[in-house]
Amino acid sequence: MEIGLSRRRFLKNSVALSVLGGVTLSGPEVLALSQHVNSDKPARYSVPTLCEMCVNKCGLIADVEDGIVKKLNPNPLFPKSRNMLCARGVAGIHALYDPDRLKTPLIRVGERGDGKYVKATWEEAFEYIKNKLVKIVDEEKDNRSCIGYCAGEGLAEHTFKTFMADKFGSANFLNHASLCLQTATAGYTLTLGGYGQADLENAKYIIMAGANRAEAIITPDTMDLFKRTRGKGATLISVDPRYTNTAMHADLHVPIKPGTDLSFVLALTYVVLSEQLYNKEYVKNNFNDFDKYQQHILENQYTPEWAEKITGVSAKTIRTIARDFMAAAPQAVYYQGRRSTWAKNDFQLRRAMALFTALGGGVDVKGGIVFGNKLPLTAHEINTPLYANAESRIEGDDAAIIGSSGSWIAWRNRVEAGETPYPIRGMFVYKQNPMLSIPDTAKTRRMFEKMDLLVVIDTMPSDTALLADVILPECSYLEREDPIRSFPGIEPAIGLRQKVIEPMYDTKPVIEIMQGLSKKLTKPLWEITKKHDEDVQDELQEEDELTYYKENGFDLTEPYLHSQDALNKHAFVDKYGENAWKILREKGVYYPEMAESFKKINNNSYQYYPEDKKAYSMLPIEEQAASKVVADDVYESCDPCSNPADIALWKRTFNTPSKKIECYLGNLAGKGVDPMPTWRQEEHVDVPAGKFKFITGRHALQTQNATQNNVMLLELMRENFAWINDDEAKKRGIEHGDTIEITSSVGSVRIKAYPTPKIIPETIFYVHGFGAKSDGQTFAHRNGASDNEIIEGVIEPVYGAAIMHETLVTVKKVSV
Repeated sequence: MEIGLSRRRFLKNSVALSVLGGVTLSGPEVLALSQHVNSDKPARYSVPTLCEMCVNKCGLIADVEDGIVKKLNPNPLFPKSRNMLCARGVAGIHALYDPDRLKTPLIRVGERGDGKYVKATWEEAFEYIKNKLVKIVDEEKDNRSCIGYCAGEGLAEHTFKTFMADKFGSANFLNHASLCLQTATAGYTLTLGGYGQADLENAKYIIMAGANRAEAIITPDTMDLFKRTRGKGATLISVDPRYTNTAMHADLHVPIKPGTDLSFVLALTYVVLSEQLYNKEYVKNNFNDFDKYQQHILENQYTPEWAEKITGVSAKTIRTIARDFMAAAPQAVYYQGRRSTWAKNDFQLRRAMALFTALGGGVDVKGGIVFGNKLPLTAHEINTPLYANAESRIEGDDAAIIGSSGSWIAWRNRVEAGETPYPIRGMFVYKQNPMLSIPDTAKTRRMFEKMDLLVVIDTMPSDTALLADVILPECSYLEREDPIRSFPGIEPAIGLRQKVIEPMYDTKPVIEIMQGLSKKLTKPLWEITKKHDEDVQDELQEEDELTYYKENGFDLTEPYLHSQDALNKHAFVDKYGENAWKILREKGVYYPEMAESFKKINNNSYQYYPEDKKAYSMLPIEEQAASKVVADDVYESCDPCSNPADIALWKRTFNTPSKKIECYLGNLAGKGVDPMPTWRQEEHVDVPAGKFKFITGRHALQTQNATQNNVMLLELMRENFAWINDDEAKKRGIEHGDTIEITSSVGSVRIKAYPTPKIIPETIFYVHGFGAKSDGQTFAHRNGASDNEIIEGVIEPVYGAAIMHETLVTVKKVSV
């Protein structure tokens, strides 16, 4: 990555200097800079804040000494993280003091992707963006949707989206949903009225399929579960092509062929329905179209023997699991998962999983799937303009339901192929790295190469950043205050990310970046709207222009007139008052009656809510006498301390069209989607002789690819290895540590091999989060392999989510 000393000097001399991250600083110099920018603060202090190293947002307390963040400790007051901070959370210090951090705005001066940039001021960067963007929007006659934008998950994602969607006016938003949980959340929500949370602390029987909680997500509920498995109160069934750490701690490991989970769940359901093991009272009170579903399952003969031929799981095992699950119900749950779409039938799989748990009465009950509660905050209202010339999304017809967050794969494929209803001229990328996070990396690169403007806002020089025209450096999460967040759950709370130290280098929080950008763009873009928008032209004939501009939301600066601190205070104080605000600032967390409820039980165990205040069941109970299925005295006295089996009998009101659990989704039938979970053999990808099916996954030491340059984490896991069945490896002469080449239809990678009996034949696995090619990231550069270089860019048909586990590959040993 080549960065010049200044734009003016570079243009004058046409010479660039190779400078790591833009500024050559040693470790001691970085810390000295931290001391300097915080020299006016106390010698020692602590700040409660929220972690940003993964999606969980655990509570932490940062200890600062002489302007340097010395240590990150867990915040014992936060119910969500319960005095835990994982390896990634502790390693957040390196995210702050990483010498490769982006330190100043950069403007590209070479060819796209060659890494040649010149340092710029914020004013120069904003001016460059303005000149390019205004020209593009003018040429596209004020079709704001000609600019796409994407964002990674984070507390400030909404701040960025507010500008691009609500004020700038583009319909083409993309986030991680279609690369992650889209089908899972949709499947559960359309079936149960919400995705919910598995109450792993109180469940007696858990089926965990494809999820590797023991080494991928180290959180309090993970610990709750594994303290109780193997004869200590909970039975855990691990269903996975790999024998993972989760499988090692499970009561039973069930190896299964990738892409066959739906047939497994349908067979479990067949056993329960044919043997009438389900909770008949719960089903009678809470299911809609149960008779249709029962007939569908039984008439299609989804028997364990049928599923055995597809999954490789014995019919005996399937029957045993089904019977044991229902014996433990309602405190039994088929774990929803926190992973990406696996196969083409993934939406139907998640529906089948939800219905299977519900058949045991395990929805909205302690020890099953719970919906919890959420503490309210006051919304910040945005005056959104209407742009008559802004078109709708480009990929809206590529799947049955394309939501507001889009389908990354379908969107990318259309842009790359030039098959869009109107030109996509540019993109703004915030806190996401599409070059490593989207399947078929080569196609993603070709998409970016076609654009006239690419702006990246990030903390690190990622693979995507090195393709940008302009790079805008965001400060790290320890150097900023972000939007306040209400965390729902059994023990709901409000958390606040507070600034620990002042921003280092010439970096800004995203709210200040949007503030500066909106100020630069608002008037020039207003002129474009006046020029091309006939509705605006007509209305301006009868109204004062400045008044119309302000009152109709065309002033892009409006959402950013107040500081993040002021916005947070407004959102909170309106509901809870000034005294509670002081508590939140002091403690970093707030929930009603916190002072009275919070108690230390032992050295690492705390009470946050009394048992009778926990939100195990939040759905309203029908109050009409006719709907009661238990005696009045029992009904009135029932609380969260009651027996879950008793509560499971009650009639509930679910957040679905029928107010019940939906077995049959008739509205989807008209869109070509099966209204009930159905196995379609033609959708299954078989593995030809000599090939493998590639699967991927997460590890608790990496958050997708956001932490790949963190040396504290790399000390624990330097690179990824490819799992291959040891018998398959032996046939190919592959031994541990050998370099192998894995090739698919879209790309090829080289990676070290890990032959093991812990993965089934015809399957290859390696963990996501490695394989960066950006030479601006010293420690991540070419460590291991990126999974998305070989995963094909294919979508499932319901929501357009990326299919991650259906790519066929070949494997061979290579010499290096």
